[in-house]
Amino acid sequence: MAKTIAERADVIPLLAEVFREHGFEGASISVIGEQTGLGKGSLYHFFPGGKDEMAAAVLTEIGGWFEEEIYKPLREADDPRAAIDGMIGAVDDYFRSGRRVCLVGAFALDNVRDRFAAAVKAYFAEWRSALASALDRAGSAPDLARSLSEETVIAIQGALVLSRALDDPTVFSRSLESTRAKLATAIA
Repeated sequence: MAKTIAERADVIPLLAEVFREHGFEGASISVIGEQTGLGKGSLYHFFPGGKDEMAAAVLTEIGGWFEEEIYKPLREADDPRAAIDGMIGAVDDYFRSGRRVCLVGAFALDNVRDRFAAAVKAYFAEWRSALASALDRAGSAPDLARSLSEETVIAIQGALVLSRALDDPTVFSRSLESTRAKLATAIA
């Protein structure tokens, strides 16, 4: 039986989980309908542009969360060291300690990468830039800040992939702790 969902925003988290589980190509409208509990008519009412509009809305939602919880604190916090530490905690929570796929990363690797290139690029570029800004403000040399920010994003994304591949979330936890220590050393 179809669920009654009053607002488009209520559907977006459900769509994100469908795309995480099935990928863009595997998330057919019928699969989306089954897993969200919405009929085809309701889906197209909320997303007249179909599956592309659904995925774009999910990417926008993810980008908004990362802007508020990760990028903005890294760029603007009075205490960049606390913001960097907060980033590690927020990332751990968001990715459920390595149990949740990074949908933006999955789209970056999928054949739909070009379709959502602007959102994918913005996600990674903003993260790298915001972290470099915090590291720089915390006392790292600008070149080191840029290098460490890139290495950090690589470590997080790589740990998510390896955790998923090995079905071992402790890989993600160990990588985050190693990254936290490396960043702390760099700004000590």
